[in-house]
This record gives sequence, structure tokens and C-alpha cells, in this order.
Amino acid sequence: MHAYDVAMKEILTSPGSAVLAALTGVDRLHWLNVETPRVRNLRVDLLGEVPQGELIQIEFESRNAKDLPFRMLEYLGAVGRVHRRLPRQIVLYVGEAPLRMEDSITGPGSSVRYHLVDVRDLDGEVLLRSPNLGDNVIALLTRFGENPKALGRIVEKILSGPPEARDQALGELFILAGLRRKRAPIARELTRMPIRENIMHNPIIGPWLRESKDEG
Repeated sequence: MHAYDVAMKEILTSPGSAVLAALTGVDRLHWLNVETPRVRNLRVDLLGEVPQGELIQIEFESRNAKDLPFRMLEYLGAVGRVHRRLPRQIVLYVGEAPLRMEDSITGPGSSVRYHLVDVRDLDGEVLLRSPNLGDNVIALLTRFGENPKALGRIVEKILSGPPEARDQALGELFILAGLRRKRAPIARELTRMPIRENIMHNPIIGPWLRESKDEG
């Protein structure tokens, strides 16, 4: 499993995630076991259930995968066999290259469609205003994150957050920044700001900050 997958799962499963609400229309799901008993041992990224019983499957993609439609078809059947219900399927594309994947698979007498979302199309300003620091992190991947001043605003918002959530959010920001080749700019941004408490000891960011200070 990629580090960005873990970060995305932590963000979307945190209470009050605006990203989850934007993708699904609900702000909370009951998360289910994602193992599917298959020979190939398929594992969906996230599978949740709304109180009314609808299943929602969420997948993350960081590249244009040609086999995505076939994988989504496999997931649909595997989840349906286990839960006796077919899920609503959502794919969130977080890659840097332009989105070129198909959102459906069609054959003789059958057709399956899933909701394919480019993270750039999410409203970064809305995510930055969210009290959920994970939403602030995702703002980096939207078109808002392409603004030269966006990075400083995102870092400042996270640093002003609760200490117990801030350190995790900084680690997630650094991981997802790798999808946009922005780790070095984040390290430079942090070195220009008052480094509070134990940020230098963050296991993900600390080494980069120390290296940046040595180079500076």
C-alpha cells in the first residue's frame, strides 16, 4: 500500500471530513471490512455504509491506470457477493498528470459506470476553511493549491490547529505533497515560520526540515 493511500484513508475517515461530504453527499459513514474473499484477495480502499443501508466504495488513483474499469467491475462483483448489495462506486484521482481514465466499462448487453472525480475539481477554498485539518491538507491537491500563495496559507492554517491533530496533518501534507513535487517548498515554508513545539521531531517532516536548515 502506498503512503498516500494511507494518508487519504486517514483524512476521509476522520469525523467531519468535507472531502468525504463532497464526494458522497454524506459527512459520515460506518466503515466496513474491506477484505473480499477472492483467490486474488482484492482489497478496496474504503467501503462504508450510510444509515439507510447504501454501500459506498471509494478508490484512490495517483496515475492513469488503463485497467481501472476492469478492477472496478471486479470490486463491484466481489463486494456484492459479500454484502448481497452493490455499492455506489467513486474513484478519486489525485495524480499530477491530466485525468485520462474512463468512468465506465461497456460490453455486449451490459454496462457499469462509476463516479470518477479529479481532486483538482474540489473547491480548495472551501477545504481550507474547514476546521478539519485533513481537509486543509487536500486543498494542496486542488487547483487552489497551484496558486503561489496557497502553500503558505495551508501551512499556516495547519500550524494554528490543535497540537494533537496538527502533527498528523503536517505528516499527511508532506506525504501528499510528493504527488505534486512540493515537499521541498513545504520544508522551506516551514523553516520561515516559527517552528512550534515538536514539529522538528515529526518523523516524516523533521529530517527534511533539518536538512533544509543545514542547506540554508
